[in-house]
Amino acid sequence: MIDVIVAGGGPTGLMLACELRLHGVRVVVLEREPEPTKVVRSLGLHVRSIEVMDQRGLLDRFLALGKKHPLDGFFAAIVRPAPERLDTTHPYVLGIPQTITERLLAERAAELGVEVRRGYTLVGLTQDDDGVTAELTDGTELRARYLVGCDGGRSTVRKLLGVDFPGEPSTLETLLGEMEVGVPPETLTEVMAEVRKTQKLFGFMPLGEGRYRVLVPAAGLVEDRSVPPTFDEFKQQLRATAGTDFGVHSARWLSRFGNATRLAERYRVGRVLLAGDAAHIHPPAGGQGLNLGVQDAFNLGWKLAAAVGGWAPEGLLDSYHTERHPVAADVLENTRAQMELMSTAPGAQAVRRLVTELTRFEEVNKYLVEKLIAIGIRYDFGEGHELLGRRMRDIGLKRGRLYELMHGGRGLLLDQTGQLSVAGWADRVDRVVDVSEELDAPAVLLRPDGHVAWVGEDQRELVEHLPRWFGCAEPRE
Repeated sequence: MIDVIVAGGGPTGLMLACELRLHGVRVVVLEREPEPTKVVRSLGLHVRSIEVMDQRGLLDRFLALGKKHPLDGFFAAIVRPAPERLDTTHPYVLGIPQTITERLLAERAAELGVEVRRGYTLVGLTQDDDGVTAELTDGTELRARYLVGCDGGRSTVRKLLGVDFPGEPSTLETLLGEMEVGVPPETLTEVMAEVRKTQKLFGFMPLGEGRYRVLVPAAGLVEDRSVPPTFDEFKQQLRATAGTDFGVHSARWLSRFGNATRLAERYRVGRVLLAGDAAHIHPPAGGQGLNLGVQDAFNLGWKLAAAVGGWAPEGLLDSYHTERHPVAADVLENTRAQMELMSTAPGAQAVRRLVTELTRFEEVNKYLVEKLIAIGIRYDFGEGHELLGRRMRDIGLKRGRLYELMHGGRGLLLDQTGQLSVAGWADRVDRVVDVSEELDAPAVLLRPDGHVAWVGEDQRELVEHLPRWFGCAEPRE
């Protein structure tokens, strides 16, 4: 029997598969597309996702193929300088196309021994107390202990589970494509600047080698957004919006997306779970979609591995929904707000001007940016130290960096006292005795996803907290 079937081989599914393999879980990824997509929906990684890659030793691969950009102008395209004093050692956006992100994660998955089966589509599933049976289009079946739907906004897994997906349908549509232009760069820049004074859902982003990623409002709504627009339709909308089609030619791909906003009521039904766009969809305002999915996988991976490994404490797997559902709800709210602020309606423009004034206050600017980059998240672990429930940023130690110690995906006790012990949990938690001038706490217990589970210096308190996240202690011989 397979341990976990992951339905969907995009960034969320691949990240989850990598996390599971760190713990020896046997994973099969089912991806319906026979070849990797050429469509570039996401253009980069935000701070929290950059930290995730750093925690797993992958960041150098991404930095080699990406480009750092300042953290300004991301909330509703309101241009403001990047906030100061952000709680991270990575205060930038990493520009990197989704296609490259997928390739790098696929390469890592292959290194870890993940089995990816392309051209396989799930059409049915049943579950019982012991596992899940997945039915494929060719009539074959796969049996696994768990199954995770990472199969996008039209998720087959979510529909087969009968999980409600409440929210709002699309009220507008945007065309997206990659192509070349036939006008000089200075002409393109001049026209684009004029149009974007009022129309924020329009733009040309250079991709290199004369190619651009082009965004333009559609004329209306279509029933099936999986059907791409024609190139003539694309050029017509450019002329309608900007008065010219800029001589675009040699389109590599064309796509369309709406502003539907929906959130699954449940992330878990028995042995089947949802992650990424299968659990939540929203407009791309602020570039949060791919990042939200990768971070879902980062939260779920070690918990599901614990369930497979038999050491998960009661409620650990359910904490995935408890922690990540509110995070997605907040992303949906801020994307709704951003879309309103980018509307051309007079009332929305008035609110935009007011919000623009408010962002001149540093704390307001910082608050909004932290929403987008996901470093302000604090899970509810109860009352306690101000670090409790927050993800720990990378800090310098006497002998290296904190994130260098987390590549294996295990829990970590950073002990500055040298007096504490994780005996009984050493198979799940690493103990590191080191000191940092950046940490004002005697010791911190970190979950595998880097969130602070305990702060203190009392061994008895530590032993009381370890079982909550890492299960029962191994019996001593």
